[in-house]
Amino acid sequence: MYVTLVNIHVKSEHLAEFIDATRANHEGSVREPGNLRFDVLQSVEDPTRFILYEAYRDEAAAKAHKETAHYAAWRDAATDWMAEPRVGVRYDGLFPAAPEARR
Repeated sequence: MYVTLVNIHVKSEHLAEFIDATRANHEGSVREPGNLRFDVLQSVEDPTRFILYEAYRDEAAAKAHKETAHYAAWRDAATDWMAEPRVGVRYDGLFPAAPEARR
């Protein structure tokens, strides 16, 4: 799996807008053919902090995500709502194995 954890800090005055736009991005992302997971996590201690857990079958699927209309709409809207630039950290997903690897 090709996994990215994206850390995001949102300006508090844009919290509701960010959540709505991120929900739309999530809904589009989970329908992408190479997507395995797309979780949106909000900090309990600081509701302006989020982590997006994005798991794709491979690097090509992750790159295809960046070319979708729903991602572009989210990126263009959400960038100005962030208190600081988002930071994505790449991981190799080991377990659970991707569905086709379990066969």
